[in-house]
Amino acid sequence: MPHFRGRRILSSLERVVSGTILADLDSVNNGLEGTMWHDFIRQYAQERPDHPAIIDRSTGHRYAYLDLDREVQRWVGRLFAQGVRRGERVVLIAVNRLEHVTLFFACARLGAILVPLNPRLAAPEWMAIVEQLQPVCLLGAGDGPLAGQADYRDLDAEWGAVPGGVPIEPVVETDDVLLILYTSGSTGQPKGVMCHAGMLMANMHYTVAADVLRQDDISIVNTPFFHTGGYNVFCLPLLSIGGTLILHPKFDAGGVLREIREAGVTVFWGVPTLFQMMFDHPDFARTDFSRIRFFLSGGAPLGLGLIQGYHAQGIPFKQGFGLSEVGPNCFLLETSDAIDHPDSIGRPMAHSQVKVVDEAGQPVGVNAVGRMWMAGPHVCKGYWQNQALFADSMQNGYFCTGDLVRVDAEGFYYVVGRQKEMYISGGENVYPGEVEKVLMQQADLTQVVVVGVGDAKWGEVGLAFYVGSRTFTLSEVRSWLDPRLSRYKHPHHLVRLPAMPLLANGKVDRPALQAMAQRLSLGEGVVDHG
Repeated sequence: MPHFRGRRILSSLERVVSGTILADLDSVNNGLEGTMWHDFIRQYAQERPDHPAIIDRSTGHRYAYLDLDREVQRWVGRLFAQGVRRGERVVLIAVNRLEHVTLFFACARLGAILVPLNPRLAAPEWMAIVEQLQPVCLLGAGDGPLAGQADYRDLDAEWGAVPGGVPIEPVVETDDVLLILYTSGSTGQPKGVMCHAGMLMANMHYTVAADVLRQDDISIVNTPFFHTGGYNVFCLPLLSIGGTLILHPKFDAGGVLREIREAGVTVFWGVPTLFQMMFDHPDFARTDFSRIRFFLSGGAPLGLGLIQGYHAQGIPFKQGFGLSEVGPNCFLLETSDAIDHPDSIGRPMAHSQVKVVDEAGQPVGVNAVGRMWMAGPHVCKGYWQNQALFADSMQNGYFCTGDLVRVDAEGFYYVVGRQKEMYISGGENVYPGEVEKVLMQQADLTQVVVVGVGDAKWGEVGLAFYVGSRTFTLSEVRSWLDPRLSRYKHPHHLVRLPAMPLLANGKVDRPALQAMAQRLSLGEGVVDHG
């Protein structure tokens, strides 16, 4: 087990598991400073070896905690044989599968860093990130996009046994990076969010301490592991208290409803698009939700009508809020408040210090819209090889999230918008600058501006205003983008303009285009809206 210096978080988790919810979370928050990483998989392999840890639906295999611990240690040996040591990066490109869990813990035992990448990225996007990371090992399934690289290894092949095991595991310090999650930037450049041990442990601890999760809970992981929600809601927190996870390779509305009926799922989280698909599924009406303690939505604003639709069925529904740089579990709307405040993200959790400020950094009043800043042990260590960019987002020890929020007299927070142009489509962040940059590689386009517009299925989708030498169809644009950009980033609507509206300084007037997009019926002036 990795050695410890400083306070041990397990004692706090044990008190939560035994039913004693900590009364003074602020004092525990202070106690988290200096806390080391704790290998709870190894702990539960000893304490509850036969209790189910993971049920893998893609293979049909069930892993008790002892089985999971053995799988982790097997990967420790394989990675060590490939030269993986403390601080080295291991890249994983695969849909959801058991190795996202076993490799994470194996890397932690070696003091290495796991980097799960989106399998939907185009080859140039992958290669740019790999070049930045300089990983020791690239892992994928079968003949993947990086199969030609010298350090590529097939997850399903036999390789890398280590005679005699591995040396003593290193100390994992609080600020040691264990996970890097890539998120695109508004400039089109990907940012590697460095998740350190203290950040991950704080997220786990306070999710449990707030009574969000219990040891007898059963949940589903079908959101991708390359997103912060894959590991942090609820994979790592639930494993940290010895619960059970059902692993799905991807989201399937009927499959989730079947798990609720047949496997006794008690808690489930997803983005609004997933909940809409479940609500619309023919099996929804015949599903018994009596064992569900709550559903949790995050990643994008949830429509009030959908919330009310679930409440009408007697299903407790709440919302949370977070982002990659500060972890996903930052706010919580208690079930008891979900009916009266259905469009709120709730109140800050105990570890989240939140300020709502104006442009000058001064606090705003009740119900006034301001910019959200956050601080606490859950703030990431920075961006991989781009600390200057991260420093630009910090103000007096607070991370500036870019979200515009208001707080009512009772302390409930409401997200009202975003400072920048990013929009969320089906739970995926889409940054217009990245899309515009790729579209502008098309020779017949002279200017492109992408904005987000509402969509009944995906929440938001892209509308591309363009100036060019000819008219494009949507199918033509998508065919051109397919090898270059992930499909969820593709515009769903096109509008050709004779010229872009400009500000006095000669820059494109984005607010004017956003207003124009809201006035369009998505038929008027749209070449092809699919």
